[in-house]
Amino acid sequence: MEREFLKDLLTTPSVSGHEEAIQRKALAFGKRFAGAQLTDPSGNAISVVNPGAARKVLLCGHIDEIGFVITHIDGEGRLHLTGAGGVRPKLYIGSPVQVWHEGNLVSGVIATSSDLLKKEKVEAGDLLVDIGASSKEEAQAVVSVGDPVCADAHVRELLNGLFTCRALDDRTGAFVVLEAAKLAAEQGASAGIYAATTVGEETTGRGAYYAAARVKPDCCIAVDVTWASDAPGTNPSDTGEVKLGGGPVLCMGSAVNKKLNALLAETAQELDMPVQWEIATGRTGTDGDTVNRAWEGIPMALVSIPLRYMHSSVEVGSWKDLEDCIQLLSAFLVKLSKELEAGMSFCPVEAE
Repeated sequence: MEREFLKDLLTTPSVSGHEEAIQRKALAFGKRFAGAQLTDPSGNAISVVNPGAARKVLLCGHIDEIGFVITHIDGEGRLHLTGAGGVRPKLYIGSPVQVWHEGNLVSGVIATSSDLLKKEKVEAGDLLVDIGASSKEEAQAVVSVGDPVCADAHVRELLNGLFTCRALDDRTGAFVVLEAAKLAAEQGASAGIYAATTVGEETTGRGAYYAAARVKPDCCIAVDVTWASDAPGTNPSDTGEVKLGGGPVLCMGSAVNKKLNALLAETAQELDMPVQWEIATGRTGTDGDTVNRAWEGIPMALVSIPLRYMHSSVEVGSWKDLEDCIQLLSAFLVKLSKELEAGMSFCPVEAE
């Protein structure tokens, strides 16, 4: 597992709709193991193991992050914003941010004031970015309406093998997808493995649809993050008990294919690897929902990475959980390859 590659991804901005720079890095990594690579008009990057294989599995890890986009530059040179994805604006008051204009970084801060701090509900439109400009003209010389804005956070190592940064949702999933595909190729998986770092999950879901409709896989594994119930203010009775360092999280849900889930659980047992479970009676809130309803319908399962403080600039994850997810998925892909060759059906009931 190449930690420095993930750290590079985490420090590369990719506000939803602005994923080009980080996708170039995903393609460069994928070139090391892929027999072919695909891109599409949505902005996806797909690295393919065994591109000539008849049976195909799609891996989806979205590479976009939540953030903001500039909507207006006022007369004092302050930047007005709208949200891109599920941002929680109150968390950004008084925080440093990065504005990206034509590949160039412009540093700024979210202005703070007593009135703003007193507001019960803070909207994205209440936030103003101060880049130090004294006029609209001075600001327009370095930034433009439409430029993306993200939190200015850096990777920091914590105790007990934990680490923190912004956008672990879902750079960690994209990282796992690429690493698992690479390892599965080394372990001799024979199925076509389409490792997709998808775009737009936080806003439109377009990337997952483009990938599924183009690849037309037999099945899909979505890799995303999920709420850790060991964070303050959480309740394990909501969707299940999930702890950082507790291992990969599998999902029992109406949208999740039971045969794929059983094969994942069986693989974990063979690896003597503990797994955790979450419950999703409706939508999972991941790319898996989009893939499930693409083309003629694609069976999917969800592998999640425990995460504290989701949709903030201080998300916390575990290196051990990432390593376990990579090991589980790579072994699963080898096992799934054999099942697909044997004619595996994903139907929970069979017509006579």
